[in-house]
Amino acid sequence: MNLSEYFEKVKGTGVLATADKNGLVDIALYARPHIIDNTTAVFVMRERLSHANLKTNHHVAYLFREDASGYKGVRLYLTLEREETNTALIKQFRRRDPDIYSSEDDSSKFLVFFHIDRVRQLVGADDLNPNSLPQ
Repeated sequence: MNLSEYFEKVKGTGVLATADKNGLVDIALYARPHIIDNTTAVFVMRERLSHANLKTNHHVAYLFREDASGYKGVRLYLTLEREETNTALIKQFRRRDPDIYSSEDDSSKFLVFFHIDRVRQLVGADDLNPNSLPQ
């Protein structure tokens, strides 16, 4: 299973860690990323602390723990590439039904593209190949 299939199929909880220019860390619960290819992950972000930290520190870590017994999941190490504010494009990336959330204001959201620098198991030191994740 590749990284894109993994995040489409596997249920779990995600946590995004960012830091500001002084190294002060913030962590936040985040939905699963959209994987464009094995080198690009995309998140829909609001203008909050995690997004603000990206202005001065482009490196983030994303931890995903599967809804399963034990400690299964992945850690992604990411670097900011770019962001979009196109509300129509943001709606396309939403996992939820856009009609249900049509009253939400997408003008304060950002589509943030990250380069996937490294993929690791949730527990342990081994790097994973994004093309062939363990099942």
